[in-house]
Amino acid sequence: MKKYFAAFLSRLAMFMEFFISIMLAVGIILLCLRLASSLIYIPDLDRYPNYEDLLEACFELIIGVELIRMMYYHTPDTVFEVLLFAIARQIIIDHSSAFSSLIGVCAIAVLFATRKYLFFGFDLAEKNMFRGSSRVRVVNKIMGCQIPHETDAETLEAVLRAKCRAEDIEPREGACVYFEDTGLRVAKMRDGKISRIEVIHAIH
Repeated sequence: MKKYFAAFLSRLAMFMEFFISIMLAVGIILLCLRLASSLIYIPDLDRYPNYEDLLEACFELIIGVELIRMMYYHTPDTVFEVLLFAIARQIIIDHSSAFSSLIGVCAIAVLFATRKYLFFGFDLAEKNMFRGSSRVRVVNKIMGCQIPHETDAETLEAVLRAKCRAEDIEPREGACVYFEDTGLRVAKMRDGKISRIEVIHAIH
């Protein structure tokens, strides 16, 4: 029951994020149209938009676009890109001092170092534990994955054992098999039966 409730909340959160992303996209499109219609005033520095206004508005629109991607993909890479554009905007638009620009450059360097050395594959996956007797059809609905199965009554254990036979893998604790977007790991065995299976769903 807890898994179903968690799945419902997850789907609700995804729907809300999708709705917010649509509103943000509509707003960005309208602002782009407004900006495009105002380009004829650029030569007049006393009216909007002059060059600095145009540069600032473009950066803000780009950050908005990257924010939409971040809400949709949920990956560290999209978060990295939002932060990168936000810091770059601060460096380019704000001309307060050389020291603040240096701090911004150092922040970008730290971002790139973090991306290279601290981003791993498991950051891009959603994991959950299921009984071996759980039906694959139900697990696919809960996790939003596409574990292949032949019948609606087929269980996770049956699918995992079939995959192990096909790949000549001994089904024991810790053994893993992989499908297109999902991995299955034997988490616990009892009396030769697989009682717990960890489902790892890639979300990138």
